Order: sequence, then C-alpha cells, then structure tokens
Amino acid sequence: MGPWLAMIGFGAFHGLNPGMGWLFALSLGLQHNSGRAVWIALFPIAAGHAASVAVVAGLVLAGLHFVSLSALQWITAFLLIAFGTYKLFNYYRHPRWVGMKVGPGDLFAWSFLMATAHGAGLMVIPALLGVATANHGHGPPDTNSLTDVLLAVGVHTLVMWLVMGAVAWIVYRKLGLAVLRRKWINFDLIWAVSLLVVGGIALATAL
Repeated sequence: MGPWLAMIGFGAFHGLNPGMGWLFALSLGLQHNSGRAVWIALFPIAAGHAASVAVVAGLVLAGLHFVSLSALQWITAFLLIAFGTYKLFNYYRHPRWVGMKVGPGDLFAWSFLMATAHGAGLMVIPALLGVATANHGHGPPDTNSLTDVLLAVGVHTLVMWLVMGAVAWIVYRKLGLAVLRRKWINFDLIWAVSLLVVGGIALATAL
C-alpha cells in the first residue's frame, strides 16, 4: 500500500499548491462572481495535470522494458535531485503565456505546461515505480502493471481535484484574495525542497 498512499499524498500536496491551478480557478470565479466558474475551471486544470503525469507514467513503463528497475531508480533519483536543485535557485520563475480570458482548452494546455515545468510527474516517479512493480515483480511491465499505473494516476488526480476544489471554495466563500496578500506561503520554495526530499528518498531506495 505504500506506493498507493504516496500517490494519494502527492495528490493532496499538488492540490494544495496554488501553482497547480486552484489560484487560477479562484481568480476566474471572482472575476465572474460565480462559485460555479471555480468548479468548471478545475476540471480542465485537473485533466491537464493528469495528462502530464500520464506522459511520465508512460515513460516509466517504457523504461522498464529497456533498463532494470535498479537503473531506473538511480536515474529517477538523479533527475529529482538535479531538478530540485535547479528549482531551489529558480523557484520564482514560471511559464507565462495566458491571460485571464481563457477557455477549457487554454486551461488544459496551461495546466499541462505548469505540471510539466514544475516536475509534478517527476515527483511521483518513485511511487509509480512502486505501483508498477508491487504485484508483478521487477521484470518488464505487463497489462496488469499498466492498469495499476493508470489507476494510480487517476486516484492521484481525483485527490488533487478534491483538495484544489476544497481550498478554492473555502477561499472564495470565506476569505477572498485579500487573505492571500496578507498570509501568503511560499509554495514554490516548498515545492523545490519537496523535490529534493523525494530525490533523497529515491536515492536511499536505489542504494
């Protein structure tokens, strides 16, 4: 159950991070003065995030066909630590290409880009490796492994969507954007440190 709990935990953590989309959905809700707009925006945002993680999951499954699990664990640890170090010194940089007048397609593409740029899929690779190999050994993944990984991505996305929705709704109904100006947490810095922590865990697992 460890890898599955990790996917759930990562889903909650990604949902809390405003950079993954709830702040965007909240802004749209306040712009249109509609709580319904908040929830509508969260669907394509969650779908874009899921697509980014699914791409990484596909690469993980493909990688297991060509390299050993041990080698993939080492590669994952190196990438996490390298990317985490980069983000630690560049946590203030974000991809920017959309305004506030966006449709579902724009939200999907923006979410995919943000999740990819922030390394959301990279962060969950150790858990995905655990899911892929937990019940099917360390050999090449089979159909059951693929099913498990896709289910894990779905569970991760559902938890993220629920947490995003809860946070955005609470801020929309009770707090408003003013509270974010008074009590802002630097999630970008926390995200960078989290990548390094997960990288350290992945390195310990590889060792």
